[in-house]
Formats: sequence, structure tokens, C-alpha cells
Amino acid sequence: MIYNLNEPSRIADTSWIRPMKYMGVWWEMITGRSTWAYTNDFTSVILGQTDYRDAKPNGRHGANTANVKKYIDFAADNGFDGVLVEGWNIGWEEWFGNMKERVFDFVTPYPDFDVAGLSEYAKSRHIRLIMHHETSGSPRNYERCLDTAFKLMKRYGYDAVKTGYVGNIIPAGENHYNQWMINHYQYVVEKAASYHIMVNGHEAVRPTGLARTWPNMIGNESARGTEYQAFGGSKPNHVTILPFTRLLGGPMDYTPGIFEMDLSKINPNNNSHVNSTIANQLALYVTMYSPLQMAADLPENYQRFADAFQFIKDVAVDWDDSKYLEAEPGKYLTVARNAKGSGSWFVGSVNGDSVRTSEIGFSFLPPGRKYIATIYADAPGAHYRTNPQAYTIRKRVVTSRSRLRQLCAPGGGYAISIFTADAARLKGVRAL
Repeated sequence: MIYNLNEPSRIADTSWIRPMKYMGVWWEMITGRSTWAYTNDFTSVILGQTDYRDAKPNGRHGANTANVKKYIDFAADNGFDGVLVEGWNIGWEEWFGNMKERVFDFVTPYPDFDVAGLSEYAKSRHIRLIMHHETSGSPRNYERCLDTAFKLMKRYGYDAVKTGYVGNIIPAGENHYNQWMINHYQYVVEKAASYHIMVNGHEAVRPTGLARTWPNMIGNESARGTEYQAFGGSKPNHVTILPFTRLLGGPMDYTPGIFEMDLSKINPNNNSHVNSTIANQLALYVTMYSPLQMAADLPENYQRFADAFQFIKDVAVDWDDSKYLEAEPGKYLTVARNAKGSGSWFVGSVNGDSVRTSEIGFSFLPPGRKYIATIYADAPGAHYRTNPQAYTIRKRVVTSRSRLRQLCAPGGGYAISIFTADAARLKGVRAL
């Protein structure tokens, strides 16, 4: 209903707007393992004057060429579409909390980030790099720089940008949700469309179905996402509420897929805990709708749990149909979705604070056909706080008449991939 209250698409040819599954140089900075800033030498940066060539690198800058290549390789080897890189451009030494208008120019890279070389390398691995434009709450500066920034993106093959508006809005008196800023967000989306650039807006106003009119607005944050799990943690039932509130206005770039919940293992100075089980994290790819989905954790954590990571590799991001099987806001949600243009289905179930048993049927499947379902679920004794990495994986033959009873841990859930299979693959697999 909300989408239909918006005007139809104003973009005649939408062939350049493509759903994406991506990774990124992001979580390592969010957790504090790496930094966005290149050096500790500067307390103030003046664009066009501050010379980084003789600055001493801090040794923790995440967006360096060698590190980005590692992400590109891992993404390519595992079938992903893109890699986001944050902290590539100068200015991050003074970006937050200073009410400074001209922090970034959105075109000048740090000395250790090879724009041209990485563009070619990503292209050789069939990976699309995603640009990052953090405004530091300064929309007027961003508007002045937009054309130059988008031209740089087109020159080096970037066709998507993640925008950010962290901090108080400049000028003083404006805020993230007033008319002045709503006009700015729309201006950015329309300007990006003229360059055939997709926009993933973070810290932006909550959407109200605008993506129907401007479908290049492929992603949007505008609610408390996964990053807050690194800032003390979100309540385990948070993800059972968002589909009934924030997501009514449009897709959310929630950035799921965290497998290491104890963040002190990534950064000893961060004692935050991700309040979710691994099975719950997998389910989010289905329950938190978005045609832009991130595998947010570090590559090494996916290598540790390669069997669970398989679901993230398999799951679709674009759908032909969705069936909401069971739901109670704040307590649980179970969704089945049909991958666009295929006979494959995926199910996600997220649970709140209390242990419960989910009971669902598979009547959404076409009758008379057999499928192989791979069920990724909480193991006995799993708990978002005390035992979040306990999961089980089992395969079963399912039909439209099958039923499932599945135990869900506090802060847990389950995810299911359902693929058509021939008789040879069905042989030896138990029926559900």
C-alpha cells in the first residue's frame, strides 16, 4: 500500500539497476580493529593544503590497497557481486563531532589507496566496487561536490554509492528528518539517477516508498542496524520488530551476517556482544528484505564457519513472491521467499527473547514436486549470549505437504534453502 501511494518509476530504462550481494571494508572499522583515518599526525585537515605524502601512517588504516584486494579476492571466490570500501578518501582525521562543513571532497584518495589500480583489479575479478561518501552531516558541501564525485565514480566503474550523514546537521538548526534534509536526500537520489548510480543511504530519513518512483535508491539504513551490535549491542528481539515498522516504507540495508559475537576477539578494547545466534544471522537475509545485502563479518570468520557461510552464498536477494508463515511483533517472524526467476525458495525465522518451537508448513511449494531443504538451525543449548555459535545443519526432502517443528533459541532462529532436485540427488536423503 505504501509503495502504491508513490508515483510510478521516473526512470524509463532501469536495466542498470541491479540487486547486489556485497562484502566490505567496514566491520573492521566499526569494531575498532581498523581505522578510517590514515594517520595520527594531523588534528586538523584543510582540503587542498594538508599534505599526506610525508605523514606517518598509523598502521591501522583499513582502506589500503593490499587489504581491499583481499576482500575483492574473497568476494570473487565466493560468488559475491561487490565490495564496499570505507575510509578511502582524505579527511577522516577530523570528520566527526567538529561541526566542520568542508571535511571531505569525495575525490582525493589516501596515499595507500590506488583508485585506478583497484578499479582494474576488481574488474578483472568481476567485482563491482561500491563508493562511500560520508558527509559528516554537511549536506551543502556534498551537493557542491556531487557532480565531481559522480564523474569520478563513472570514470572508475563505480555504479553504486553508500552515503552517510553521521553527526549533527550543518547548518545548525537543521536536522536529519526535517523538510530541508528530505529535499536534500531526494536531490541526491535524482542526481545519482542522472549518472546511472544506485544509492544506499545511511543515516537518512526513513523511507516512505520513494523507491517506487526512484528505484535507484536500492538500499537504505534509517533504523538501528547491525553496527549498533558493536556499540554495546541491540536487544535480541529488535529484528522481530523492524519488519512491522521501519521496513513498511522500503528495504533496509541491515548489514547482517555476523558470525563472531564476542567482539573483544576482534578488538580487545571492544567488549560489545552481538546479541544473536549464527542461525539468527542467517535468517536475517530473508526476514530483512533488501535487494542490497551485505555479508558484514570479516572473511576469516566466514572461513571458520564455512558450512554456515554456504547459506549466505546461496541465498537470493531478489524475489518473485513472499509468504509470511507466522509472526508476532517483538516475539518471532517466519518468512518464505521465492527467488526471482527460479524454483528455489528460502525461509528465514528470527526469534525474540524466549525459547520457542516454530511450526510451519510448506504449502507455498508447488504440489507434486520434491525438493531438498537444507536447514540451518540453533543447536540444543544455543543462546544468543552464552552459546551463539552452536548450530546444526541437516538436509531433508520436502514437498508442499511437509511440516517442520523447529526449536528456536533465545535470540536465535533458523534458515532454510530449498532447491529442486533430480532423483539421483534425492536418493538417501530422509523426508521431513
